[in-house]
This record gives sequence, C-alpha cells and structure tokens, in this order.
Amino acid sequence: MDSVNATNREVLESSIASATQGVLGFQQSDGHWVFELEADCTIPAEYILLRHHLAEPVDTVLEAKIGNYLRRVQGAHGGWPLVHDGEFDMSASVKAYFALKMIGDPIDAPHMVRAREAILSRGGAINSNVFTRFTLAMFGVVTWRAVPVLPVEIVLLPFWSPFHLNKISYWARTTMVPLMVLAALKPRARNPKGVGIDELFLQDPRSIGMTAKAPHQSMAWFVLFRALDHILRVVEPMFPKSLRKRAIDAALAFTEERLNGEDGMGAIYPPMANIVMMYDALGKDENFPPRAITRRGLEKLLVFKDDEAYCQPCVSPVWDTTLAAHALLEAGGPQAVPAAKQGLDWLIPKQVLDVKGDWAVKRPETRPGGWAFQYNNAHYPDLDDTAVVVMSMDRMRREHGTAGYDAAIDRGREWIEGMQSDDGGWAAFDVDNLEYYLNNIPFSDHGALLDPPTEDVTARCISMLAQLGETEKTSKHVAGGVAYLRRTQHPEGSWYGRWGMNFIYGTWSVLCALNMAGVSHNDPMIRKAADWLASIQNDDGGWGEDAVSYRLDYKGWEPAPSTASQTAWALLALMAAGEVDHPAVARGVEYLIATQNEKGLWDEQRYTATGFPRVFYLRYHGYPKFFPLWALARYRNLRNTNSRVVGVGM
Repeated sequence: MDSVNATNREVLESSIASATQGVLGFQQSDGHWVFELEADCTIPAEYILLRHHLAEPVDTVLEAKIGNYLRRVQGAHGGWPLVHDGEFDMSASVKAYFALKMIGDPIDAPHMVRAREAILSRGGAINSNVFTRFTLAMFGVVTWRAVPVLPVEIVLLPFWSPFHLNKISYWARTTMVPLMVLAALKPRARNPKGVGIDELFLQDPRSIGMTAKAPHQSMAWFVLFRALDHILRVVEPMFPKSLRKRAIDAALAFTEERLNGEDGMGAIYPPMANIVMMYDALGKDENFPPRAITRRGLEKLLVFKDDEAYCQPCVSPVWDTTLAAHALLEAGGPQAVPAAKQGLDWLIPKQVLDVKGDWAVKRPETRPGGWAFQYNNAHYPDLDDTAVVVMSMDRMRREHGTAGYDAAIDRGREWIEGMQSDDGGWAAFDVDNLEYYLNNIPFSDHGALLDPPTEDVTARCISMLAQLGETEKTSKHVAGGVAYLRRTQHPEGSWYGRWGMNFIYGTWSVLCALNMAGVSHNDPMIRKAADWLASIQNDDGGWGEDAVSYRLDYKGWEPAPSTASQTAWALLALMAAGEVDHPAVARGVEYLIATQNEKGLWDEQRYTATGFPRVFYLRYHGYPKFFPLWALARYRNLRNTNSRVVGVGM
C-alpha cells in the first residue's frame, strides 16, 4: 500500500471500521441477519385486497399505514412503477388504485385523479396482466372470460405431456396449483364495501375477453395456445365431476405436503395468499388449521414503520446472513470474525438434508444438501444460497481453522454437482427446465414461467467448486460451467444477471468465478469484461444500472445513477480480474467513502435486484450495508499484499 499515503489509509480504515460496526448492529441475538426485502406496490395492495376478499375485520391502523406507503411510492407519472423512479406499470397501478379505494380514499382525491388519468391515458385497465385479471375476476370487475382457462385437471397430467407442473419453475408451480382450484370454483370476493373500479376502463369491463399476445411471445405458438384455450373453454364444463373432484383432491394433496408451517408453501406471498383464498372457496373457515397457519404466515411478512407499513414478498435470512458473514470475514478483526462465525453456526441446521424436494423429479439419485433462501422452505432449496453458504463456511475453516463445517460443506457440494444442467449451467431451483415453448401460453404473459440455467448462478456454483479445489482440468463440472460462461458472454464483454440488476451483477459474478477457476487474467474474455466495466463508470466514480436494461429491445448500455451496491459489485469484479491498481477502482473506492452516512452505512433507494425481469424487482435493504464494506475491505487487503490476487470465490 506504498502508493497510498497515511491519511488515505486512515480514511479507508475508518470507513471499514464504521461500516463493520454498522453491519454488526443489525445482527440478531441468535447470530443471524435478516433485512427488509421490498418489492413494488403490488404485494401491499394485494394484501389489502385479500383482507377484503375474505371480509376480515377492518384494521384501520394497518390500512392507514399501508395507504401511506402506497401514496408515497406513487410515481410522478401518476401511476405506480416497479422500481424507484421507474416507468408507469399498468398492473401495479390498477392494484394500488383498487387498494387505496378499498381503504377509503375518495376517487376525487388529487392522487386518485392523477392515477386514474394515467391509467386511462394508456388504454385503461384492460391492459392489466393475467395475475391482475384473476384478482379482478374474483371481485367481479371482469368476467372469467378475461382470464386464461386453467383446468385443475392439469395436476393429473403425466410427465410426458407437453404441460406438467414439473416443467415449470417452483414459483409458478406453487402459485398455480391453488390458483387452478380457484379457477375451477370461481369464487366471488366478499368485498363487504362493494368497491369496484369500473372507472379504470374505457369499455364495459364485463365485455373484456382474453389478453393480447405479450411482447416476448411467438405469434405461432401464441395462436396455437390461444386456440387450445378456446377449445378448453368450451369443453371444460363437460369434464366429469368425478375427474374434477380427483383433480382438486390432488391439488390439495400437493399443497398440504408443502404447507411449510407459518413459512408457507414456497415461502413466498403469492401461493400463500392463493392458498388462503382456496380454502375459503372450499368452505373451510378461518380456524381450519392449514388456512389459519398460512394466514398467520402472511402476517409475518408485514413490515411496520412509524407511519407506514408494507408487505414483503418473502424474507431473506439465509441470503442476508451468509453475505453479511462474507463481508465481515473480509473486514476481519476481533469483533467481525466471531460475529461471522455466529452467523455461520446459525446456518448449519438450516441445511436441508432429509427432504427430496420437487427438484428430485429430474435428479432422483442426488442426495439433498442445499439451503433455502428463507427461514424454512425445505422443498425448494436454491443453488445460489447453497454455493454462497458453502464458500463462507469454507473460508471460515480455511482462514481461521474453525471446525464443524466439513459435513455441511461436503453435502452442499454434492448437491450442487448433482444439480448441474446438461448445458453445463446451473439454474436457481431446478434442473434442465428448458421448456421455453411454455412461456407462450396465455397464462405466461409475464414470461417468467421457467427456471433455466443462468450466468450468475452458474458462476456462483463454479466459484464454490473452485474454492474447494476443483479446476477446469480436474473437474467436469467446472469445465462444463466455464464453457457455458464462454458461450454466454455478450459481445461488449458483459454477462447477464438474472437475480441482480443486471449486467454489472452478472459480470461481477462471472469474473469472480473465472478468477477462482484459474482462468488467466489475460484471457480475452476477462480482459473484455474488465474493460467494459471500466468504460461504464459514472462521472461521480460509482456504477449504476436500472431495470430498463432488461427490456426485450435492449441495444446497449444506458447510464443510470450510481448506487452503493452496484459500485461494490463493479469493484469486486475488477479486483477479481486483477485490476486492483486500476484508476477506476480507486475512484470507485473514493465514491463509496464519500457517500457513506454517519451510521457507517449507505443510503440506497434504488432497486438493484431482480425477481422476474420486466415484471418484478427487489430492493434488498441489506445490500448497501454489506456489499460496500466487502469491497472496501477487499481493496485494503489486496493493497496490503504483493500478490494482488483474490484467493476466494467471491
């Protein structure tokens, strides 16, 4: 660190120490971390509508707080966006307007007038997506002709059929099963106030038919599936009652095997809400255990502030804990390392060792050994969490001689190796989920029905295997993964980021993996990626990228305001590529130090993570806390060594 003067060293050390204390201050008493996980207005709005669907007693205090949240996140365009300062989104706007009207906001209030004008000026609520239309159908705003036919008999189809539950992603599978029961029963929301939103349509909403083709859908496939939808609409009422009963019983059996206590089926909001409505439609009262337990689980997703409240899509304790541990292990010191160990010890019993989840349909011989994202979600562990947990545990045992992690690491490694797809990549939850034609069914206007391999998750699995000693030459898994990454690099040098926004996240993930796998820093793909990252640095020294980079007609990089988390990813990526002495890295470090707040952390309103591209985005409140600390500590550590080589997978 000879070239860095004493003053700069002191500033850097002070920044790291302050950030370390900030992260430590969020640790729970049992050792884990869990930060807020915020999406857009849709889920808080759906939560309000759910309560009125069920005619639950009105909680005026809670409704007032959620109303305050919904009004605050309304966009300047009058509607509601999917991300902070984002473009108008029709479905989010329709649901937010409906929820505010349900709460009691008068339709002539200025914010309601602006919302209505924004919706009508864009063609009206007829342009809502399929999920919103199902809600509107249950409230009687539109008829069931406005939604795709979803015969519950689908659950009885054999695996060789073109559509099968195990040919779609876990989130689609768990959401659709109770929704298919609802589609069969066609319940009417109780809606005690009788609130409707006909004023958001330019036509009689009950005259509306099916959705139009979505931009991602092929016309040929869409026409075929639309024709099938028409046929099903005619023949579905003729299905034998005995077949329907058998299908509903199968759907209930699927659900009840996966109820997962108060953590809920899939541990995500949409299937949990659908399950509560499903049991209500089946005549089960609020005390029926599966309904009551799931309903309590939804309450656990609420976040309360002094004047606001909102509902999270899920919680992220495993992800938050392992990433915080990585950052603290990088920071080091007498407080950080024991805290990281406490977090990792909390993770050990969270490993899923005894449940073969849905993933085992395609990998029956593979033993379970993964971690889920949430507190409990045994049927649906994910590879990203598992890889990151294993790397943090391996780092703890390697650098600090800590015992007790070997068995967990070995089982995690075994599961990840067994979950590699045939193309060499890894997906988030499933294997070889490549039935892309299914994204053309009318239900899939969101284009997120599948869970195929992606560059970021593939990179994370390679990072883990390489950190455990595997190389391209010694491991077919690493060799296949690196080949996958070579094929998927974009011409300008970046890689796509499926679960973080977007090319910065993907490129960071891949450069960490290639470095750990022993690919030369002089390899053209690493050089191209590093040059691209340096070229997109903002004038303020930070990096930023927003949701427009996911659009289908994306033509190249478009600048966005800098964020702390994306700046940290870019810095970690450049350092993994051997560029710790690059001027862009020094400027990025200066940006992070300059934007650190008095609590030692960073303020970040912008969304930097992805649920489903173009449909659903996430704001991890932990990201601007642990990622900048990680990057600053990595910079200090590399500048204090002669090798300048990152020796871990992340």
